[in-house]
Amino acid sequence: MDFIKNSYKGFLLCLVIAVPSWFLGALFPIVGGPVIAILAGMVITMFLKNKEGLEAGIKFTSKKVLQYAVVLLGFGLNLSVILETGKQSLPIILATISISLIIAFILHKAMRIPGNISTLVGVGSSICGGSAIAATAPVIDADDEEVAQAISVIFFFNVLAAIIFPHLGSLLSFSTTSGDAFGIFAGTAVNDTSSVTAAASTWDNMWNLGSTTLDKAVTVKLTRTLAIIPIALVLAFLRTRRSNEDGNKVDFKKIFPFFILYFILASVITTIAVKCGIPLSFFTPFKDLSKFLIVLAMAAIGLNTDIVKLVKTGGKPLIMGLCCWIGITLVSLILQSAMGIW
Repeated sequence: MDFIKNSYKGFLLCLVIAVPSWFLGALFPIVGGPVIAILAGMVITMFLKNKEGLEAGIKFTSKKVLQYAVVLLGFGLNLSVILETGKQSLPIILATISISLIIAFILHKAMRIPGNISTLVGVGSSICGGSAIAATAPVIDADDEEVAQAISVIFFFNVLAAIIFPHLGSLLSFSTTSGDAFGIFAGTAVNDTSSVTAAASTWDNMWNLGSTTLDKAVTVKLTRTLAIIPIALVLAFLRTRRSNEDGNKVDFKKIFPFFILYFILASVITTIAVKCGIPLSFFTPFKDLSKFLIVLAMAAIGLNTDIVKLVKTGGKPLIMGLCCWIGITLVSLILQSAMGIW
């Protein structure tokens, strides 16, 4: 009861922001609900002179609700279908993830960009944008401003990719009779699912391909999403090791990302259920709820973000995001060419 009493006001404020952001995100999918929510929260918090009574609910929403969202994402993953379809794109996925993380690490050292922001931009660029940031932030104990900064960087390049990539595909002479080549390109080189679907849908519309490109791109994208699991576990291990080296005793249970295990369990449940004849569409409400919870969490993160400080410190992470984006795009194109896909 005390928890509800202390948290409900902040939670309700986040909900008030999240609901219209969700609907606006559906109207403007290139931008997406999470970005609208985080921007709305950042603007609203500038007019909140006193957050007393709101902080507990906002903190709960930005941390715990974010973890619940990641767990529910697992219900959208049929591991057997993804692994089967992902064989063709797996080398490209592994290469693009690796190059993004390497670039982020090098620039983190060279430009002295804070470690948490570097990690979030690196995994957000290489895996699945906002979802990867949502999964990684609790593991490395990133604060809300760091999450907001990383989300902003990923959003900027998401919009560019959704607009530019279909035209780039035409210039590069991707097949216009099959959606496979551009689908793999979009699925491996575009950060967030919303922009992957936007770019793939545009390609389908440009060449009257129905939904073949979209189906391919989304399946490849979901295969990329699986990389959240090992990366989150490795980051948890490194954080524990670093704390032990500093002489601090760490309760591994407190920092271990158990929500990632629940994420895996949700994926396994989906896979078994589909094999037993239950249609994958049965789990659509779980995936939709997950997406809404991410919007809700982003509203809370926006409310905890100092927009003036964000603008002043955003230059270096933006350069990092650009370099990761270019690296991923080039590696995807080179490997597709080498493998005979393009």
